[in-house]
Parts: sequence; C-alpha cells; structure tokens
Amino acid sequence: MGAREDIDPAFLDGLPIFPLPNAVLLPGGLMPLHVFEPRYREMTRDCLDGGRLLAIARLKPGYEAQYHERPAVYPACGLGRIIASEELADGRFLLVLRGVARIRIVRELPAVRSYREVQATLVEDDRSLRPHATHVAHAQLLALCDRLASVLDRGGEELRSLLRECSSPGSCADAIAAALIMDHCERQKLLETYDPAERLERTADHVGRLLCQLAPCDGRAVN
Repeated sequence: MGAREDIDPAFLDGLPIFPLPNAVLLPGGLMPLHVFEPRYREMTRDCLDGGRLLAIARLKPGYEAQYHERPAVYPACGLGRIIASEELADGRFLLVLRGVARIRIVRELPAVRSYREVQATLVEDDRSLRPHATHVAHAQLLALCDRLASVLDRGGEELRSLLRECSSPGSCADAIAAALIMDHCERQKLLETYDPAERLERTADHVGRLLCQLAPCDGRAVN
C-alpha cells in the first residue's frame, strides 16, 4: 500500500470531482460515501462504467449560497478509486474510495454533464528537498506509532500492520495521517504538502499529542 497506482493520464483530462464541505481524501486513506443527489448518482454510474476514478474536492468557505451551482473548491484534491459500491433500490449508492494520489486542478471544464469535471495533473513528492530530515522524521514517526499502538485498548496491531504496508516515508505519513488526523483543515494542509519530511514531522507531532492524552509520559520526543 502507499505506492501511487499507474493512472492513465487520459482520465485526468476529464476527471469528475465530488465537492464536499469538510472532506479530504489523503493517499492511502479510505473514505465511505453516501451518494444521493441525482447529479452525483449520474457521476457514480459513469465512474463505475469507466476507470472508477474521481476526485474529492474540498469546498472553500462561503460555498453555501452557490452549493447547487459551481462553488469554489481548493485546487489541491485527493484522487480516489472506487473499491466497493452498492446501488440501493431507490438509486442511491454506498461507496468506498481509496486515495491513490494527489492532484491539482488545472481548470474546470465547461458544463456538459450534470456533475463537475476538471482537467487535472498528478502531483508527486519532491524527495530531493531534505533527504536526511525525511529519514530522521520517518524513524521518529515509526517509534511514536509503536508507542501509541502499545497504549491503545483496540487497534494497536492494526496500526503496526498499517506501518508495515507503507512503501515509502511519504506514504507512511499519508497513511497515518489518514487514519489518525480528523481535522479537515490539517488534512488539507497535509494534502498540499509535497515535502515528505514536513508531512512526517507534522504527523509525528499529532501522534505525540495523542500519546500525551493517552499516556502523559509517552508523548516525549523520540531520538
């Protein structure tokens, strides 16, 4: 888990987006969705018939007055693949998305369908920024997560398993953030952070705070 899947660039030239007010899909994360609006039912059917890819785009503040039109969204989005779907008797859908990549919206396409489509580009990590800092921050995050797993009443082994499945330091930060960070503003910041070291550091700070809440002596820095 964690490695970016091969994605046909053609899908990014007309990519459906699902704008939501407080939802951020990080690579490696899972997101359940209940699709009930007619325009997004159409979007879901088209996605299931095609590449099963869509982007979760977070709506910018003040969207309420234009919700049924085209309110502004953050250009940095999470690209997701539908990995499970169920169509209910009344036409609604229950979906599960798995985050597969970061994307950036280049431009929104003219309205052809009832849902919104964009031209987007994939965003890769810049691994040349601070390689030593990435190594140090990765080691710290692993140690903090191991401590967290040891004090959790439930889910400790699942957390350790999640760490073992990560293919790179950057994907490790994403997977842990997707599982443990619920604040949408912080998740959006992490989505927009292309330096793996910075993502690791921010995620490690969050895990350290969790440790301080659960076991006051376990949130100290790890060397």
